[in-house]
Amino acid sequence: MNFADLGLSDQLVAAVTAKGYDTPTPIQAQAIPSVLMMRDLIGIAQTGTGKTASFVLPMIDILAHGRRRAMMPRSLILEPTRELAAQVAENFEAYGVNHDLKMALLIGGVQMGDQVKALNEGVDVLIATPGRLMDLFERGKILLTGCDLLVIDEADRMLDMGFIPDIETICSKLPAQRQTLLFSATMPPPIKKLADKFLSNPKNIEVSRPASSNLNIAQHKVAVSTRGKREALRQLLRTDNVSTAIVFCNRKTTVRELAKSLKQNGFLAGEIHGDMDQSSRIAELDRFKAGTINILVASDVAARGLDVKGVSHVFNFDTPWHPDDYVHRIGRTGRAGATGRAFTFVAPDDAEAIANVEKLTGMKIPVYDLDGGDRQEDRGQDERAESGEREERKPRDRRARGERPARQERAPREERAPREERAPREERAPRQDRQPREERASREERQPREERPMREERAARPDREERRPRRGEPAEPPSKPGEWNGPIPGFLGVSAL
Repeated sequence: MNFADLGLSDQLVAAVTAKGYDTPTPIQAQAIPSVLMMRDLIGIAQTGTGKTASFVLPMIDILAHGRRRAMMPRSLILEPTRELAAQVAENFEAYGVNHDLKMALLIGGVQMGDQVKALNEGVDVLIATPGRLMDLFERGKILLTGCDLLVIDEADRMLDMGFIPDIETICSKLPAQRQTLLFSATMPPPIKKLADKFLSNPKNIEVSRPASSNLNIAQHKVAVSTRGKREALRQLLRTDNVSTAIVFCNRKTTVRELAKSLKQNGFLAGEIHGDMDQSSRIAELDRFKAGTINILVASDVAARGLDVKGVSHVFNFDTPWHPDDYVHRIGRTGRAGATGRAFTFVAPDDAEAIANVEKLTGMKIPVYDLDGGDRQEDRGQDERAESGEREERKPRDRRARGERPARQERAPREERAPREERAPREERAPRQDRQPREERASREERQPREERPMREERAARPDREERRPRRGEPAEPPSKPGEWNGPIPGFLGVSAL
């Protein structure tokens, strides 16, 4: 079977042949005739199976007849990410070269003025992300009443990104009599509910079991420690005959740090993540496609929509949190009948995540042995430095908490101040030779210490029976009214006679 057998026009078949394709994939062979018959369709297929061409090709032939009007696109394709929207636009440009069709791309991160201008001139195909489309619709810059063909692509990804309410709103603005095509790699219950609500007697096409992985991809999982991931990645990049590779991380910060680390180790690496503006993303993708760099570190924003021919390897630097993301990640390799290899690094904390992936895909991912044994030396200088810092911090931290140092850490006795610098003990009389306490010299006769000046001016200590009463002891009886109740000065006892 070839594309001419599917009912496509000669101009379209010529364009497809010029791109080097002559045999349709299974999903193309089943979907294209149904779309040309104007039927609603649900297509369940994994990434890399030619799903995009299965709706782009028949849409070109359908839209070849008709006329475009200002602000009223004739067809609408909804995509979850900017990258995937741009990829679909490239397909329309490539396959529609022999047709007079006008296309507009509505995505965030670019100037809105050019998009509005294109809409005002009239477009046959509008490719948009839900957010930007809703923005323009609320501004009154677009009308959806003339849209007769709707494509919801990557519906499961739409669900993950929280776009389902926007899609429901958009569908309510479209004509009731329309053709709707829904494509997804999986069919969770919310997507099934969406299909039941907005599709009319759709034809169901399933070219592979939901969430199954491509058989052309050799999959492996690598047991590593969290700190051993970088060295394991570098080892595989050097030894596994990697021509081009995409490395997926769960966090944007990890993407930036890993790309920097790979560059420092001599690899031609780039990065793409959600914090980059659209122009920077496109520039980095162009470098990757051109071969200027052969390693692209990416977050899940790039897991869908990256269609780069010849990607030999996919590395899951982090085991994906959502099992569906695993299918889309590894689908970046092994495309169009080619073979590919996928490695997933599994740290101890990833046990539950990898179990969910294996449950979803219905297969046990084989373990790949790096043949490195215990890679203690592979953990890098950063880890050793960090451990050294922890050891150096221990005494300091203990002092900060107010703990006394251990006895063995004190200075030896001989290093302490000499005895002769202190008041010599031997000058004192032996205890048995000392005078009884009551016969000892009064305090004013003893040598005063420097820190206690003017001791001699203090009165001699009174007898014990005359001392001040302690707490709890009965005080002296109060003086009678008019009597002197304080100490009697000595001069009052001297007679003037």
